[in-house]
Amino acid sequence: MNERILREVTPLTDSDCFTLFWRVKSRFDFPLHYHDEYELNLILDAKGSKRIVGDHVARIDDVELVLVGSNLYHGWFNDVGENKEITEVTIQFHRDLFHKDFISKNQLSFIRNMFEKAQQGLLFSRETALTLKDRLLGLKDKVGFDSVLELMAILHQLSLSNNARTLSSVGFADHHEQSNSRRIAKVFEYMNLHYSKPITLLEMAACANMHEASFSRFVKKCTGKTFIDSLNEIRLGHATRLLIDTNQTIAEIAYGCGFNNISNFNRIFKRKKNCTPKEFRENFFGARVYI
Repeated sequence: MNERILREVTPLTDSDCFTLFWRVKSRFDFPLHYHDEYELNLILDAKGSKRIVGDHVARIDDVELVLVGSNLYHGWFNDVGENKEITEVTIQFHRDLFHKDFISKNQLSFIRNMFEKAQQGLLFSRETALTLKDRLLGLKDKVGFDSVLELMAILHQLSLSNNARTLSSVGFADHHEQSNSRRIAKVFEYMNLHYSKPITLLEMAACANMHEASFSRFVKKCTGKTFIDSLNEIRLGHATRLLIDTNQTIAEIAYGCGFNNISNFNRIFKRKKNCTPKEFRENFFGARVYI
């Protein structure tokens, strides 16, 4: 684990359902970090600040609402612009807030799917953030059972949003959104285990017990991506984690993640990340200013 990334021990106890922090401040000053708990962050009036979630780095707008999964790197940082009056509402809750036997019920399928996607970080639309802003700001004024009911209602409404998008790469979190199909889950499990080695379409089709053409259509239908794009996304996820967590050379990372040559790795990386692996490593650690 990179020493510049903090493992946070949150103040949330086993006796509490969630904890909430409501702050007005001039800048972000907490380092890149991760923790066991899920975290929902509403941030207002910090336009232009940088957000890091997993291996995703971007500038934020003046309204920001993100759900971060368990043990996923995240943080917000000021590296440009003037000091501002930033409003931040941070809600942390246990991974088992909804017990696995409870969340598996049909009526909670939307929340279950949202939590699975949050393992890559989930950015909600500006419209959704504005719709829920007052309820999130007002959560601090609720106590006891009422506060728990309100949080669950907010999570339910978020889960119904159809315009949220995942942020971090699949392979970065060693995670793939669970599908109703055991077959596609088996395919992604295999690719996550063997991404460092050559993997052919024929090999994966055999793993799924399908013909090659049928398998290609199956993957495209389930993921919206081709088999090669899905495999490269997993490999890139693992590569970005190594760029962050280790001092390995870019060549070592490329070959170790299954890319057959450096040029191919650089080309695919730049197409997906809009920067080279070297620029990504420099930008990632250059994104943070500690005051």
